[in-house]
Amino acid sequence: MSKEALTKIRDLSGLLIFPVLGMIYELLNASKQGAENIGTVFDSFIPFVPVFILPYIFWYVFMFGFLLYFWWKNPGVYWKTIIAIVIGEIVCFVTYFFFQTTVPRPQITGDGFLLQLVSMIYKADAPLNCFPSIHVLTTMIIMLSFNHLKDSRKLLNFFTQMTGILIILSTLFVKQHVIYDVIASIFLAAGLWVILFEWKAVTEKLEMLKNTRKDSAKKSGLSKDVTF
Repeated sequence: MSKEALTKIRDLSGLLIFPVLGMIYELLNASKQGAENIGTVFDSFIPFVPVFILPYIFWYVFMFGFLLYFWWKNPGVYWKTIIAIVIGEIVCFVTYFFFQTTVPRPQITGDGFLLQLVSMIYKADAPLNCFPSIHVLTTMIIMLSFNHLKDSRKLLNFFTQMTGILIILSTLFVKQHVIYDVIASIFLAAGLWVILFEWKAVTEKLEMLKNTRKDSAKKSGLSKDVTF
């Protein structure tokens, strides 16, 4: 087996961190005692739409499917994405431990297929660990990371972004999260993305801006010293 193939197999070990993160999530998803509802009046206007349980569940395929795609296409993007997700989830876990929130859920009546799926999710996942939303956090990181892949097809990029948006919206329409959960996750994901993917570019731009201001100040000072 070639060295490149061995490296590829070794890189797959990065996925082993997710069962560990899942166990930590379950430990923090145990008790509603002291959990706060941070929903706003705007959340009360968001309807419960059972069909959104489909993109909500598809999140599992979306996240791990794209992690495998990143692993195959670009190990650098793959590892940075995993690091961003791990750091993001750790931030979420610390928040859950010190500031646990809950989301009021609608009463499920009926036996339709979509309602059965919603009931299954409700039973498996207590209405806790809400702020920030891990669903939204990981989806945003995947969406942002995809933009760093070279030679990616436009159709796949469109699919990635649109599916990601549907997954984010689904967290609200199946009443798993409130608006503040979504906003916090988007900011957290964007911050981690900038640090891990764009930090060098940001620092270079800041340095250029700093040098431009210095040059402008020097020219301004020089013009004041010149007399005619």
